[in-house]
Amino acid sequence: MRIKYFPDTDTALMEFAAFKVDETREISEDIYVDLDCDGRLVSMTIEHARTSAGIKEFSFQELVAS
Repeated sequence: MRIKYFPDTDTALMEFAAFKVDETREISEDIYVDLDCDGRLVSMTIEHARTSAGIKEFSFQELVAS
């Protein structure tokens, strides 16, 4: 998974897989998902990321099963 943030457009792009994009769906006014031909999630784009998604800082935490 890769996350790219473009401050000039306040856009966040989350790339989940390297599949070819077959379809883009609008989830809401500022959120779009790209799907491959089998319906698998390829990427997600969030416009106005600082306000619509609260992306002021990003953290990642991997939880280990106990």
